[in-house]
Amino acid sequence: MRKSKSATEEFDIVIIGAGISGIGAARYVTETFPHKKVVVLEGREDIGGTWDLFRYPGIRSDSDLHTFGYEFKAWKDRAAIADAPLIRDYLHETVTENRLDRLIRLRHRVVSAHWSSEEAMWTLAVEVDGAEGEEPVRKEIKANWIFAGTGYYRYDKGYTPHFEGRENFTGDILHPQHWPEGYDYAGKKVVVIGSGATAITIVPSMATGPGAASHVTMLQRTPTYVMPAPRVDSLALLLTRIFGEQRGYTLTRFKNIWMDRGIVVGLRKFPRAGRALIRYVNKKALPDGFDIDTHFNPPYKPWDQRLCLAPDGDFFRAISDGHASVTTDKIVRFTEDSILVASGREIKADVIVTATGLNMRVLGGIDLFKDGEPIDTSKSITYRGTLLSGIPNLAMAVGYTTSSWTLKISLVCRYFCDLVRHMDAFAYDTAVAVAEPGMETRPVMDISAGYAQRSSDITPRQGTAQPWQMALSYPEDAKLLRGPLFDDSLRFSSRGDQTFREPARTASRGGE
Repeated sequence: MRKSKSATEEFDIVIIGAGISGIGAARYVTETFPHKKVVVLEGREDIGGTWDLFRYPGIRSDSDLHTFGYEFKAWKDRAAIADAPLIRDYLHETVTENRLDRLIRLRHRVVSAHWSSEEAMWTLAVEVDGAEGEEPVRKEIKANWIFAGTGYYRYDKGYTPHFEGRENFTGDILHPQHWPEGYDYAGKKVVVIGSGATAITIVPSMATGPGAASHVTMLQRTPTYVMPAPRVDSLALLLTRIFGEQRGYTLTRFKNIWMDRGIVVGLRKFPRAGRALIRYVNKKALPDGFDIDTHFNPPYKPWDQRLCLAPDGDFFRAISDGHASVTTDKIVRFTEDSILVASGREIKADVIVTATGLNMRVLGGIDLFKDGEPIDTSKSITYRGTLLSGIPNLAMAVGYTTSSWTLKISLVCRYFCDLVRHMDAFAYDTAVAVAEPGMETRPVMDISAGYAQRSSDITPRQGTAQPWQMALSYPEDAKLLRGPLFDDSLRFSSRGDQTFREPARTASRGGE
């Protein structure tokens, strides 16, 4: 590793990550503060984050793009549930239209960040990849604020549990997070292990169309709630024709926010009725005599985990047409050409796809330090869903688990900009959330999904009441993040002043 000889650069705000969160943050920040020095650091070779990393068959959104898209940029394609290439194009358009490409530095991976209370600055150690064959260069960048749009999982390694006999299998074993470019599975017997959104996407994509597998089996240990949803939102098209592109998009966004919220609240409030409704829809979508109570009867209540969508019912249609099937059982071991399950059955396979989930990672795995001491983010508590207690001048973007990810990002970015504007107005250069000692907490991702349970000991915590509780929906967060800018838990100070002062009570919300 070579160290750059160039001088340390200084910025007002460093945004880490050029995925959907980082791009959104860059647009909000530069629009609000056109004269601040802002940079976006992206470790990969292109923008897009998740939508550039994942290349498995059929990868698409599992939220409608009228809420997954940005509020400031209308989604123009007919498909409301869109494939990854369309989303990548949308993100590239956003970057170009807002001249964000001048801010984005690709192949810049942040390794560590050190906060100095005396300077009221972060010093970031950044590895910069050069041309192929060249040794990476280590450089330093300073900033007053960090905005982390790093997502919540490891990009370099997906989660795969241990499977007995894995080394005996003579076919290919693929993880969706590391899909080989141009991989040919035509005519092959495929087993997809898993039952989450990725598996529900991959199964119909591999089972049908040109170059399809001979048969695809989804092998699940635990069923998931799956519902068909129209790929094209007819009402959205009508609203666009009547009111124009941007107004139609805004109205559709409003409609979908409240419709989605109504569905989540209804299913959680009346879980027995919700389970019965989902079972009825599944029964209509599947062949007569299909064993729904084995394969589509989860042991948990609706929305204890995220509900999976099947655009235009493609997943159910692949099963009904005989191109795909579902097996609910426990894996005993892999053999040379099959998977042996607990019932004694052997499922033949040429290809095994381990759609077994993600490994969570906080703030992209960046090592944090404060005045020379390491920061343990698992001891921090989220403040208003974006700041972390005890960590100055660092905001993070974590979207919703029960609705569209990007809805949270827009609210967080507006709050962040209002907070920085307030600090500028009163000459503060440090802000830190301070939690009461002994506060009751619970995991920040309070859902039963495997990836959340596996990482509960490394992720930050949340409180049991506002402003420390992570809101589950856009309406809840809109009330919190568009309300008063701060409370007594948020302390401000100026450079060299080690005593945090009570904030001025004349704060106003910009743009409200």
